[in-house]
Amino acid sequence: MPMNYNFVSATVLLILITDPFGNIPIFANALKNVAPVRRPWVILREVLIAFALLLTFMFIGDGFLRVMNLSPLSLQIAGGVILFLIALRMIFPPPHVPDTALGANGGQAEPLIVPLAIPALAGPSALATVMLLVSQAPERRWEWIAALSLTMGVCAVVLVLAERIQRVLGDRFVIAVERLMGLILVAVSVEMLLRGVKTFVAQVGQG
Repeated sequence: MPMNYNFVSATVLLILITDPFGNIPIFANALKNVAPVRRPWVILREVLIAFALLLTFMFIGDGFLRVMNLSPLSLQIAGGVILFLIALRMIFPPPHVPDTALGANGGQAEPLIVPLAIPALAGPSALATVMLLVSQAPERRWEWIAALSLTMGVCAVVLVLAERIQRVLGDRFVIAVERLMGLILVAVSVEMLLRGVKTFVAQVGQG
């Protein structure tokens, strides 16, 4: 009993998982020693790298599952668990992490791939989600690619405008939006887990 996603619901799910508003502090910290004129280009480069990685997993996801001898059902249940944990961190964030742990570049070369493209945008939950979408409906792959493209576009716009968003709306509003996204993601993850468990029980009953 897989979840029936369409373009809109897949896009919303991917935006919730990549969490552009929640990534604003991470990007701000990692880019604080980068010249302001360079920051938009660095952000766009990292978004493109994350997009390329997620797109790659969309095409090799089925083969990866076969090689690892994993079923779409196991991926659905595992994805639900990962999303639930990610959502809890969005609603109840951990204590402040030191700058070095967030990927500050210490005044040296600008950040590349880590930690912005990976894992901030293309983390384990995002990789599992794109694989789940394709495994459940491989014939709609181009629809999932369009959803991923729109998601990466939203991430790019939000992160490029991050300083303006923080200045205009304030940190409290950004935090409130992240909490709301986390609450929605909790509901999505619970629904994913329930459907996975129902499918597993039905398969055991038929066996």
